[in-house]
Amino acid sequence: MARDEGVGAGGVLLAFLVGAVAGAAVALLYAPATGEETRKYLAQKAREGSDRASDVASRGREMVNQGRETLATAIEKGREAYQQARARDNA
Repeated sequence: MARDEGVGAGGVLLAFLVGAVAGAAVALLYAPATGEETRKYLAQKAREGSDRASDVASRGREMVNQGRETLATAIEKGREAYQQARARDNA
């Protein structure tokens, strides 16, 4: 029996973030700027990263909520089907 050992979405996101940080570090080393410019650049990138993380978290919450709704609907339909089958058997 084969096991699926693929990388999940969390692993891909982590790899992307690590790559982004490494790329930013290399960019700073190869294209040095004044301290003030570097601080502004880092602050801007931190804000962008925060915004992206916020968007991803929001989408994740939406997906979880959709999953909950789908599960609740499936459970309710299952209960209804069970009750109908039980009513048929008792009739």
